[in-house]
Amino acid sequence: MRRYPRRRQAWRATQRLTAVLLLVWAAASFLPGWFAEELNTVSFLGWPFGFYMAAQGRSHLLLIVWIYDRWMTGLERRYGLHDDD
Repeated sequence: MRRYPRRRQAWRATQRLTAVLLLVWAAASFLPGWFAEELNTVSFLGWPFGFYMAAQGRSHLLLIVWIYDRWMTGLERRYGLHDDD
């Protein structure tokens, strides 16, 4: 393992990024369902906030995927693992 310290650092950074984004995804996916009644007492753009969070769930997922892509490209460049297309 000592032969590739930069790859090991890159792998650790990738694991941290993945863990953080999975926690964000889990919170954004499950917490609105658990607290739907409380969220529906708040109105957002004329709609109950619980309904808004459920309706916009796909766009939040796409945002997380986009953040992952941008961040991973930066990590690959930082550690010299990026292939120039």
